[in-house]
Amino acid sequence: ILASLEKLEVAPPSPGQLRHVFFHNALPFVGFGFLDNAIMIAAGTQIELSIGVVLGISTMAGKYCWLQNGLFLFSCSSSLAGYVEALASRLGLSIPDLTPKQADMWQTRLSAHLGKAIGVTIGCILGMFPLLFFGDEEEKLEEKN
Repeated sequence: ILASLEKLEVAPPSPGQLRHVFFHNALPFVGFGFLDNAIMIAAGTQIELSIGVVLGISTMAGKYCWLQNGLFLFSCSSSLAGYVEALASRLGLSIPDLTPKQADMWQTRLSAHLGKAIGVTIGCILGMFPLLFFGDEEEKLEEKN
């Protein structure tokens, strides 16, 4: 009986189910990309300006310090991903109704990966908003030196 059940063909997910998989994966990654980029820009710029000014190091050395601290900041923002997913589920983002075989099909995996990639891209673009506030401060610091 089990051998005959395994041979049954499972229909691929419908376009509606694939859209659901896409958005289910994209929404948390929009939040993650937003938080990650906003934190990295805001904290990274402050680290670069403070370390660079105090130690009198070049911009490249400041960028290296920023990169080292950026890895730390990335791990901090990665820990926020669970909170973003919890918020998405509170907003009513339900799990797609798929069978285990449908969830393992290439169409479903492609839709999930595209959702994550596009979601984090949109989130990172939105997370660049701190750049709107940094232009004048950097020019004033350069004028003082």
